[in-house]
Amino acid sequence: QLQASGGGLVQAGDSLRLSCAASGRTFSTSAVGWFRRAPGKEREFVAAIKWSGATYTLTDSVKGRFAISKDNAKNTVFLQMNSLKPEDTAVYYCAAGVYGVRPAEYQYWGPGTLVTVSS
Repeated sequence: QLQASGGGLVQAGDSLRLSCAASGRTFSTSAVGWFRRAPGKEREFVAAIKWSGATYTLTDSVKGRFAISKDNAKNTVFLQMNSLKPEDTAVYYCAAGVYGVRPAEYQYWGPGTLVTVSS
């Protein structure tokens, strides 16, 4: 019901755009969030956007480099990642739920897509 795609292996400074396609029960939710889990670290919030309107938020460490957007007609949320750094290396997950920064606020989770940034 949530399918993330767009991950890959890139060099530092490169860009990637992740996509999260929503379907089924996820339509009942109000927002989509992106989280990531780096090797050996806890899952952390990256960005979130409401389906309705233009409300969004980004975690401080990605502000100025990442952008979140949506295409309501295609039920898809995007995470544009620019100026990637090795510390951005992680499995990125999209999730659907209520708008917030905590994993518990999201009911539905996709399987994740791996982003690897080499130095």
